[in-house]
Amino acid sequence: MAESFSSPGIDLPSPTLLARLGELAVFLAAPTAGRLTEEQRALSLGIARRLVAAVADELDPGIDGDALWRDWLAAGVPAAERLTTVCFARAEEHRWREYSAQRVTTPIPLEGVEEEAPVASDIPSDIDRAYLALQIADRRRFDSYGNPCVAPADVDTGLFRALLLDIAAWRLARVAKDGKLAADLGEAVRAATEGRDAGAGIDRAAKAYHDLLAGQGKLADAATAAITRHDWVTVIALSAVAARRPYVDTALALLSAEAAVLPFLLAPLKLDRAALAPLEASLALLPGRAVSGGAGDE
Repeated sequence: MAESFSSPGIDLPSPTLLARLGELAVFLAAPTAGRLTEEQRALSLGIARRLVAAVADELDPGIDGDALWRDWLAAGVPAAERLTTVCFARAEEHRWREYSAQRVTTPIPLEGVEEEAPVASDIPSDIDRAYLALQIADRRRFDSYGNPCVAPADVDTGLFRALLLDIAAWRLARVAKDGKLAADLGEAVRAATEGRDAGAGIDRAAKAYHDLLAGQGKLADAATAAITRHDWVTVIALSAVAARRPYVDTALALLSAEAAVLPFLLAPLKLDRAALAPLEASLALLPGRAVSGGAGDE
């Protein structure tokens, strides 16, 4: 009878080996599924790195964000699963907007709608100010070099606090046991969590803009105009509030939807079916899109 034995000379698999075996297993389970392109990978990782650095700065401006990210990449990023959706959604939205901008150099006027020339003395309406606030909230989703990022104000409280705690743990692990540092970091986590400016986030700005439009019966017209001029931030924002979903979830849903599903996703906006044509065309031209029920473009 064969005896079972274990060789004392063979160590347990390394984290690197386990990760690669896991990646291979995922591939073998769905070999024809669409994979990340290098562009998608680079954008998503860059967004994750900038978010981690921004949260670290809120915890303690003295934290070395680059060293933190290097250590996390080497050992595995905490809260990786929760970060994935946020960062991938932001990356795909950025790609969509970039590809769309390359194809539309000038705004397309709405058919049958005449725009009045702006008057210098006109006072901006509440709707105009709300739209400007939405654009400002969106601008916070880029760094000073124009790279896409996720503003801490746009991260849900659970993920924000998880990142703070993970960064604090990393900071403590780099020094000898220090009770005062641990207490200081604990207080910093509490202060950052309680003091975060969620009011500056894009979800809050989207709701304010949506509610003003809906109150004046202009929601469908504004959404149609946004689609026509390829203002995808406004389209996502209005659709998110109308469907009572977060901006990030709505962006990912639109970007992974087949054309036949789009009318259902945007149904709360009560748009004419024909108004969706520019949206459908723009999404169809985005390479490497993770379309629901398919592999997307390779």
